[in-house]
Amino acid sequence: MSEDKLSQLSEVKYINIETYRKNGLGVRTPIWFIIHQGLIYFRSDEKSGKVKRLRNNPHVKIAPCDIRGNVKGEWFDGKIYFANSAETSIAYSMINKKYGMKTTLIRIFNKFRGTKPLVIAIVPN
Repeated sequence: MSEDKLSQLSEVKYINIETYRKNGLGVRTPIWFIIHQGLIYFRSDEKSGKVKRLRNNPHVKIAPCDIRGNVKGEWFDGKIYFANSAETSIAYSMINKKYGMKTTLIRIFNKFRGTKPLVIAIVPN
């Protein structure tokens, strides 16, 4: 993905990520994200359907969207990997800065639910 396309994503608060079930059917989900050093990072619960699908198939499609997932631009291909501890620390910090108080509320809610978040990196094609 060119720097121009990444810069277009940096202007939006949400991207829609399409992950794939074992039968090949795509599932679209709007997510919070940050861009750092040419990669797109987001966090999700370790036991979420999205993470389960990504463990089976690391290929994704992404597009800018609104909070409800309505696509606002072109779809791009990417491939994911699960971030290491250094990347996770940077991503958490940048997500907290970008989304502010909302992230604190989500963390509190997730603590009560007993979720275990992890950070996922998307390498854009």
